[in-house]
Amino acid sequence: MEVLVTYDVATDNAEGRRRLRRVAQVCKNYGQRVQKSVFECLVNQAQYEQLVRDLVHYIDEKEDNLRIYRLREPAGKYCKHFGVNPSINFDDPLVV
Repeated sequence: MEVLVTYDVATDNAEGRRRLRRVAQVCKNYGQRVQKSVFECLVNQAQYEQLVRDLVHYIDEKEDNLRIYRLREPAGKYCKHFGVNPSINFDDPLVV
């Protein structure tokens, strides 16, 4: 399933900046950054549940905002992109 992870972490202090880095790193482990605080992730059900657990562990629910959207599939039919930094198609072959 494809999910969209968005977050807004309060960075007024060092602890907030640390949470921001940790949340971003968790998201990088599961997908690709498409905007500064927005990631597209392709995960199975077990990975989805782990992603949610990891992210909730790092945020401060009194100061931060985390939203996770499950995208309708096929995402290409429901998502239009304009501008720079196109996303990677997860279904294309990976060339190293």
